[in-house]
Formats: sequence, structure tokens, C-alpha cells
Amino acid sequence: MRRSDREAAYTAFVLARQDHLRKVAYALCGDWHDADDLLQTALAKLYVAWPRVAKDGNPDAYVRRILVHTNIDAFRLRQRRVQTVSLESGAEVPGREGLGGAEHVDLIGAVQSLPEMQRKVVVLRHWLGLDVRQTAHELGIAEGSVKSHSSRGLASLQNVLGEPVSN
Repeated sequence: MRRSDREAAYTAFVLARQDHLRKVAYALCGDWHDADDLLQTALAKLYVAWPRVAKDGNPDAYVRRILVHTNIDAFRLRQRRVQTVSLESGAEVPGREGLGGAEHVDLIGAVQSLPEMQRKVVVLRHWLGLDVRQTAHELGIAEGSVKSHSSRGLASLQNVLGEPVSN
């Protein structure tokens, strides 16, 4: 494949998936500015690996893995600090487009209150619909850890929201 063809394929992928990937990045880090930085870093890494990734045929999984690992690295580098979640009006939660404004704010706040790993597992498993094996692979943890983080995260969400959370 010629360089111009590879770049055209990369550009087409980015244009088609950018909004979705930005929402995933936001769900992982909880801040639109950080999500934009995270996505930019992930797309730069994807560009470097594009010839190999395009041959493998699953760029979505590859860029999701980059997002998760880059976010983990950023989290490890910064000191733990209190994060505030700013919600832009009209911002959508991946997979929850039908929520009203108050429900949307409550859900985002509840998810952001989860510990880091529980939040990542809940986002990957229940918002993006990955199965246990895929989530474990994305995060580099055991399947049993995915199940326990998911269970604890959903229980915390149910406690905060005061209503059953679907699995």
C-alpha cells in the first residue's frame, strides 16, 4: 500500500470515529480538556502504528487500548488530587443518549466518583459493551478482577443513584 493510500485510510478512520473516541476518552478521564489531550496522543500513536494496525483490521480495539494505557500513565504521573467534573450543556454519555439533563449530570457525577479502576471497568464493560475477556485484555488485568471491579462499581453506582443499575 502506498503512503498516500495509508494516509487516506487513516484520515477516513479518524474522521469516522473521532466523536465516538472523544466520548470514550471523556468517560475514562472525566474532563473534556483532558479527553481532547488523551485523544490527540492516542491518534498520534495510532498514526505511527497505522500500517500494522490497518493490516490487522481492528483499529478500534487498538486505539481503545492506547486510550486506556495512556490514561493510566497520565494518572500515575500526576499526584492524586480532587477532580471536579464540568459538564458542558448538551454533552452526551456514550450509550446513554436518551437521558434527561438531571439524570445525565447525576450519572456522570456518580461514575466520576468511582475509584479509577472501577470507573474504567464500568465504562468499558457497561458503556462500550465489551465482555469480561475483552475488558481484562484492554486493562491488562485478570478476568476475576474485572468481575470484582464491575460488581463493586455497579453497587456503588446503585448506592449513589438510589436505583438499580442494569448489568
